[in-house]
This record gives sequence, C-alpha cells and structure tokens, in this order.
Amino acid sequence: MALPLTAETLARAPKVLLHDHLDGGLRPQTVLELADEAGYRELPADSPEALGRWFRESADSGSLPRYLETFAHTVAVMQRPEAVQRVARECALDLAADGVVYAEVRMAPELLTAGGMSLDEVVEAMLDGYAQGSREAAEAGHPIVVGTLLCAMRQADRWVEVAEQVVRRRGEGVVGFDLAGPEDGFPPDRIPEAIAVLDRADAHRTIHAGEAAGIDSIVAALDGARAERLGHGVRIADQVPVDGPLGPVAERVRDEQVTLEVAPSSNVQTGAYPSLADHPVDRLHRAGFAVTLNTDNRLMSGVSVTSELTDVVATFGWGWDEVQTVAERALRAGFADDATRARIATEVLRPGFDALRG
Repeated sequence: MALPLTAETLARAPKVLLHDHLDGGLRPQTVLELADEAGYRELPADSPEALGRWFRESADSGSLPRYLETFAHTVAVMQRPEAVQRVARECALDLAADGVVYAEVRMAPELLTAGGMSLDEVVEAMLDGYAQGSREAAEAGHPIVVGTLLCAMRQADRWVEVAEQVVRRRGEGVVGFDLAGPEDGFPPDRIPEAIAVLDRADAHRTIHAGEAAGIDSIVAALDGARAERLGHGVRIADQVPVDGPLGPVAERVRDEQVTLEVAPSSNVQTGAYPSLADHPVDRLHRAGFAVTLNTDNRLMSGVSVTSELTDVVATFGWGWDEVQTVAERALRAGFADDATRARIATEVLRPGFDALRG
C-alpha cells in the first residue's frame, strides 16, 4: 500500500533539481564565517537565526529588485577560491541530505571575480567543491550527481568568455550555459557570438525567461538563444486560460515539451503571483506542459526541494503519480550524458518510488 504523502515521506523520495543558484543557497552560519574571514562588515545580522530570517524577509518583499539585492551579501563573501569551494561542497551535501539524487546548480562566475579570481579559478573552485561534497555524500549513504551550469549576466558583456568555459569544461562537470539577470532590455541574442560558440559545440543551454518579463521573453529565449529549457518560464501561463484554447506560444512550448524550471515559492516572493494557490504550476502541469519543481534560491526563499514538493502537494492535491512524473521529467531534461541519466532512472528513481508506493 502506498505511503501517505507527508513532509516525512516526501523527504525520502528521490528528487531531481534543475534550477538552483549556488549564491542563493548558502548556510547562514557559513555566510557569517566567510564574512569574518574576508573582513566583510556589511551583514545585517550577527547570528545564523537572525541572518536567515533577514534573508527570507527581504526576499519576501514582493519585489524582484529587492529580492536580488540580497545577493550582494552572499556574493561578497564568495570572492576567494576556498570560499567558493566550501559553498559548493556544502551545497552538494545539503541537497544530498534532502534526497536530491541529481542536481544542476548554476552560478555566474563573473560575479566572483571582484577579489581577483579569474573565471578559470572560479569554475575550478566550484567543480572541486561539488566533487568533494559529492564524495562525502556518497560515503554517508546519500549519493548525488551534481552538474554545473555557468551563467552569463545579461546586462554584462562576458557572454563569450562564459560560453567558452562551458565548452572547454564539458568533460569536467560543467553541463550547460545559462543567461541570468534582467530580462527586460537585454535580449538573449544581444551577443550573437556567444550563442554561436555554443552552437558550434552543440552545447546545452537553459535561459532565464518568462519570470519578470512575459511571452516575448520566452520567444526570444527559444528563437534567439535556442533554449532547450526555460528558467522559470511561468509567464507562459499568460497564454493558458482556465477555459479556452492555448495561445500560439503556449501551444508551441507544450507541443515541443520545452521544460519549464518552475520555482513556485520564489515566484510568489518576487510578486509574480500573490500566493501559491494562485500560482499556475498545477494548471500548467495538468495542461500537459513539461513542468519541473525547483528551489531557485534556498537561502532567500527558506525552502528545500522537499518543502516545495510538500507545499505543492498540499495546495493542489498531487499524488505519488505527479511527484514521480515531475522527478522523471526533470531527469530526462537534465544535461548529463545519456548513460548517467539512464543509470539514475533505473537504479535510483524507480526503485525509490516503488518503495514508497508499496
């Protein structure tokens, strides 16, 4: 007999995460310790509890710009190789402890160069940290595969350098390219040379779109950057009425099964939707879109993959079928090689869900 869906049973379920920012998932204690080591004196609180609360309350403002301001502090304490390595190691450990078996974690390496690191050094430190954390997680009985996504910032001009890092480091754990930052005013084909670098190498890419901006940003990501997945992408719901036919872009995204990296708590916090009950995640899922569930920024949103699942299950009445479908769909959309994804599907996901479903 299937176990009931509770926070406890969902914590035991194998999970797949496609959209998680490294600089949005630090442990509050780590922020404090790294700030002390770096001589950074701008933190708004001096205890882990108070600092974690400050991040959540600031992110809960209903404003995307205010939400993004919180990253000034996490980025500031990550300007040394040993700091980046520690944060990446702890990220792998924390996700594995939450039952995540495959994760793609993203970071814009250019944000970590203010202290003198090169892009190469930033990426090397991240890869080292993920590898170390993954080894420790496996030894603790929680194996996890972590792939690295490298972001270029839309408003900056280092896209080509980041794209070249993605291509050069594909065999070392980097699995794809992303564009992050303000969607309005900075189209994803603004620097065509970067997209050409990815195209020539047939490199994977996911593009932030359809979060702060609407349908046009989704079209631009698909046509301008040839996105395989959409970071957030929830504004596709603008063309998905409760009753009535889909709009043309929504029909395309559904029919082509473009993966939507949906992060419900984050979308509510940034003011895209007033509450989880008003969020279109369930409507999109039931309409046949390739919905996946993600954390976006675990520190700022005060969430885990388990808590996101638990809230969606409770709000929309999802059962084990939906939970398993979302996990398997996310794994299929992952940028790891076919053999890795097939192994996780057959050796981890299916047995894990079989045990929970009885």
